[in-house]
Amino acid sequence: MERTTGHPPPLDDDTRYQAVTSRDARFDGVFYLAVVTTGIYCRPSCPAVTPKRANVRFHPSAAAAQRAGFRACRRCRPDAAPGSPEWNVRADLVGRAMRLIGDGVVDREGVAGLATRLGYSSRQVHRQLTEELGAGPVALARAQRAHTARVLLQTTDLPVTEIAFAAGFASVRQFNDTIRAVHARTPSELRARPAQRRGTGAGVPLRLAHRGPYAAREVFDFLQRRAITGIEEVLGTPGSRVYRRTLSLPYGTGTAEIHEPDPAGTRRHGDWLDCRLHLTDPRDTAAAVQRVRRLFDLDADPFAVAERLGADPLLRPLVEARPGLRSPGAADGDELAVRAVLGQQISVPAAARLAATLVAAYGKPLAAPDGGLTHLFPAAATLAAADLAELGMPDTRRRTLRTLATALADGAVRLDGGVDRDETERALLALPGIGPWTAGYIRMRALGDPDVFLPGDAGVRHGLAALGATVGDADAWRPWRSYALHHLWNAPKDS
Repeated sequence: MERTTGHPPPLDDDTRYQAVTSRDARFDGVFYLAVVTTGIYCRPSCPAVTPKRANVRFHPSAAAAQRAGFRACRRCRPDAAPGSPEWNVRADLVGRAMRLIGDGVVDREGVAGLATRLGYSSRQVHRQLTEELGAGPVALARAQRAHTARVLLQTTDLPVTEIAFAAGFASVRQFNDTIRAVHARTPSELRARPAQRRGTGAGVPLRLAHRGPYAAREVFDFLQRRAITGIEEVLGTPGSRVYRRTLSLPYGTGTAEIHEPDPAGTRRHGDWLDCRLHLTDPRDTAAAVQRVRRLFDLDADPFAVAERLGADPLLRPLVEARPGLRSPGAADGDELAVRAVLGQQISVPAAARLAATLVAAYGKPLAAPDGGLTHLFPAAATLAAADLAELGMPDTRRRTLRTLATALADGAVRLDGGVDRDETERALLALPGIGPWTAGYIRMRALGDPDVFLPGDAGVRHGLAALGATVGDADAWRPWRSYALHHLWNAPKDS
């Protein structure tokens, strides 16, 4: 069984109502309130007048509120709230299922496909999701489709019929019925006027919400140091950078560009990152959004992380110096695993150069270059059959890379949000040439595990020494040791 340490205790309704009265954005996405006198549901931080306690009902998901007959508030847009931080922490069936639903698996493969990926029966998956979230997988996927449809209606000029299928609906009638039920407006009424739409460039402009403070500079620094020529680029200077990368998606390809927030800004917590997606097939919108959210760790709960890590007097100065420090994930699990193997026992810049050579030799070129973006990262099947002589690596390392690629290509190792993290780590460690550091790093980033510690990492050893801490002190940092790692990596070098 996987670790479930850190699974938050259930909130009672009095605590939920207190969060609503204080408009506490920390709980956005954790639960939703529905007002029986108006028939709408909101996020806890909704700026509207607080309803009377007797008129409020609480729901664990937007889908549950919609299933109960409530429509989304037009003021706070609860469907756009950050995802529940539980899905970052929880390693049980519900947590794994929610990560897969967020990636669009139900829309593409149905409930049967979701259940197969999880290793349970469809009935078991439906029962557990309904018990905990008030809605089954179909209703949860429907809520996501409704959100994707609203985004496309209000940010693009796509015809309404195309949006229906792009959002994952099986028919235009189903699309129309769902939009009316969720938003109490027709798709045409929901569509923003051209003057209201954000941005003038091509693509789909988005605001990707997060809760609490967000240490954007450190995240952009982390990604910039590791950027691989051809599939990634970072433009601009700190405080106004744009991170851009290519995406391999279920229906096609795409590029994403994410803007670094101005560090001098004074926007309230619970804010967003500006993003623009360019997709060859709009049906990939939801999947692309989830990949970017995972990469930038946008569903984390920085308050819970700071509460635990800041309680340690050794770590507290680092936590206070970098509020909202995130643990970046990965846009593609297979890609991250290959990059981890390439980076074994060499510096970060050397690993990025080696990966760029790999991309140039084996990556699939884009139909048309987009600035510095020219390729998709090589597919696992391609690398499994490749000689890899261009990399100039020792034979043992090339064998390790091909062995990993083969395991990824044939499904012996899966790196999606629905896998059991413990089982996957064991499968990685069973591959020749993959040790604890590589398996742990893959677990932390590709699988989004918030509780990984890498005691053998040189940067971690330096950070511990700078604090006067030991490896044993890390036990007190559970279940947020991945975030502690980033604090150690960012520790002052002259300490």
